[in-house]
Amino acid sequence: MDTHTLNTDGASIVYDVDGPLPPDDGRPALLMVGQPMDASGFRALASHFPDRTVVTYDPRGLGRSTRSDGQVSHSPTVQAQDLHAVIEALGAGPVEVFASSGGAVTALALVTAYPGDVTTLVAHEPPLVGVLPDAELARRASAAVQDVYRDRGWGAGMAAFLALTMWQGEFTEDYLAQPPPDPAGFGLPTEDDGSRDDPLLSDRSAAVTGYAVDVEALKAAPTRVVIGVAEESGETFTGRTAVGTARLLGQEPVVFPSHHGGFADEDGGWPGKPREFAERLREVLGG
Repeated sequence: MDTHTLNTDGASIVYDVDGPLPPDDGRPALLMVGQPMDASGFRALASHFPDRTVVTYDPRGLGRSTRSDGQVSHSPTVQAQDLHAVIEALGAGPVEVFASSGGAVTALALVTAYPGDVTTLVAHEPPLVGVLPDAELARRASAAVQDVYRDRGWGAGMAAFLALTMWQGEFTEDYLAQPPPDPAGFGLPTEDDGSRDDPLLSDRSAAVTGYAVDVEALKAAPTRVVIGVAEESGETFTGRTAVGTARLLGQEPVVFPSHHGGFADEDGGWPGKPREFAERLREVLGG
């Protein structure tokens, strides 16, 4: 694996290339994109593509990538510009993209702004609040998580976040009226560590969940766009946003094994099924 650093407008982006450029097999390079997860979260999945040139990267301000733009928010359109710069630096033409969670939102923004960059995009469970019928309640539920994090710190904020992501079905006034969950019930610390910059729990990723999909631009793009949903997600927030995004684009989501992070290492803290996930991704990409 070769690691590179690319200076873009206001950031130094670190990305990894595993395999030759241009790829020996004539297939496009396979770019894997996460948010707020960095390149390390794709190691298990990438290991199941030894025959492909795989590119992973750390979004600006996360992992190894630094930023000098004076901002702290994670804007999908800004990150799309970074990805475009990475794809140009690869010098191997358009790429295939597997993108997860907030990374799926960035990838949708990439195809919107730079449609010639991507041949196929598999966007797995983009957390787009605006596609939900209960969007306003979902925004209030997200804001409540940020309030708990601001007032009580990481453990309490993460407990509130987990409760939100585990909730089945539409958000209700009764859900919003519940007291914040006890972090000890999730095995999380109860003391305040003083941090307030977590990208999941603060308002720094509000631009991700608040991104508005440009349906006409995506339909006009030459890119084949596929929306993925995890088989275990059911009626949870990201399961519902995946279904909503797919239907917005006039399609049904493709089902992938396991959970929202189902490509994660089987031995990690949130065990996934990376082999089965990779097999499904191969099918969707066409080999």
